[in-house]
Amino acid sequence: YLQNIIIYFLKSLILLGLTSAPAALTGAPLDLLAGDASGEESVEEAPPLASNVLRTWERVIEPTKRHQKEFEEEFHGNVDYILLDSHKQASFPVKCPMSNYSKEACLQRLAQGLLVYSVLLKQVEKEYPDNSILRELKPGIPLLMKRGERVSAPSSSQEEQLLKQLDSPDTFQRRMTAHSILSHLRFFLIDGKRAFRKWETPRRQKDRGLTPPLDKCI
Repeated sequence: YLQNIIIYFLKSLILLGLTSAPAALTGAPLDLLAGDASGEESVEEAPPLASNVLRTWERVIEPTKRHQKEFEEEFHGNVDYILLDSHKQASFPVKCPMSNYSKEACLQRLAQGLLVYSVLLKQVEKEYPDNSILRELKPGIPLLMKRGERVSAPSSSQEEQLLKQLDSPDTFQRRMTAHSILSHLRFFLIDGKRAFRKWETPRRQKDRGLTPPLDKCI
């Protein structure tokens, strides 16, 4: 009789755990819970949260991979892509120097840079209103700004000043500036993803009881 009571008690605990798990999961951020867009991925097969964040970075970066090809097609190969470096403006955000910044400071700098690039993209949109890369890129940027509430977006006057610095009466110059924004944003996003992966890899190894390679500890 005592054995039957114990078995009944264990079955009740298992049933309680199965029914409460979905409720606990739905309290997490939707974008981090989202797995395969097809909806076929089960909760048990979902990757760690860090992997989902990295996949978000990859989805945002994806359309920028076409930029060089579209640039060369527009100018029929008569303008070298590398020349876009010479059209870089002082207002373009750059990657965080990780050796001098804490993780928290770098996350805030990334968020601030994304806010500035969101303004700079208005210049791209003005010059190329039907640009397919821009159309795919813009909705994804807010998904990366996890620390957005801790930084301030440029004010209307700052935004106006930023865009004024990019304008030019010369059509070629304006187009080169627009392409330079897309080019430098691509590398900013790649550096952001690389930084996030560098922060997350040692933590995930620690969670699994693994020791990072010696070169990762230096």
